[in-house]
Amino acid sequence: MDFLRSGGLESWRSSSFAAKITLMTPHIAIVSYVSTGAYDANTIDEDQLLSQVLKDLGLAHQIVAWSDPEVDWSNFSHLMIKSVWDYFDYYPEFLAWMDQIQALGLPVLNDLDLIRWNSDKRYLLEIEAKGFPTIAGVLLEKGSTPDLDRILQKIKSDTLVIKPVVSGGAKNTLKIPVNRWDDFKEKVAQLLEMEDFLAQPFVKEVAEVGEYSLLFFNGSFSHAVLKTPAKEDFRVQHYFGGTIQAIQPGPELLVPAQRLMNEFGKGTLYGRVDGVLIDGVFHLMELELIEPYLFLGLTENALPNYKKAVSERLLG
Repeated sequence: MDFLRSGGLESWRSSSFAAKITLMTPHIAIVSYVSTGAYDANTIDEDQLLSQVLKDLGLAHQIVAWSDPEVDWSNFSHLMIKSVWDYFDYYPEFLAWMDQIQALGLPVLNDLDLIRWNSDKRYLLEIEAKGFPTIAGVLLEKGSTPDLDRILQKIKSDTLVIKPVVSGGAKNTLKIPVNRWDDFKEKVAQLLEMEDFLAQPFVKEVAEVGEYSLLFFNGSFSHAVLKTPAKEDFRVQHYFGGTIQAIQPGPELLVPAQRLMNEFGKGTLYGRVDGVLIDGVFHLMELELIEPYLFLGLTENALPNYKKAVSERLLG
């Protein structure tokens, strides 16, 4: 985690490459993905919103897919990771792409070391180990036999949620009542043949109240939303029928979210802290530092805050 304590992105500025970059006309890559409609249904196109922000700032740019083999990344002065929403479907290729970009020495927002760390949900176990209330769970390693007794030594819940450590969009996510474990054990074992998973407690507060998302730009709070799952569902994503409303967070949400960003989100252009209140205490569910949807169309201050943060980073 040294890259977090050192400020991540700031380190490139002292390099000779960075000195050369400042002499170039900025040409920004908005890094997205090849959309199949699976993860961006019923959303405002935030790639286009960022494009308009850069246009307003007078900055040349292109929207490009990270996986496009025809892209010459060396033509860009900066990369802005925005909507790489299929990275977990092609994780080895995504890791190789990040290695390629780092070899070029290009400045990237958010920093690729941070994105690599955040792309694997083991980071939740690290955050929990540092004393932050976190819905982290138990690691189920690839090739292992799922052991309910071992899971329940840590998780005190009558319902479990099983999800891959590298995932998004609730892909391969199972909700399993403990008293029906035998009905799901074979399915979990089959999934573990392919990759590592986390077993987490089902958090009833998500179904009863919803999940809070607090958005930060350049480390400062911008806006917040409450995501509520559809009836009889546990997934808060809008493409599963969840609803989203803007909120004004109180200190019980804002203070712990800011602490998490201060500790783990140093040097970030954007960050989203997702969590729930359990007995009045904020518990982290996800710290989204890779490609979070930013809910830029939900409040009147969200897009101006984003534009200000982008301007500070790219224009000083």
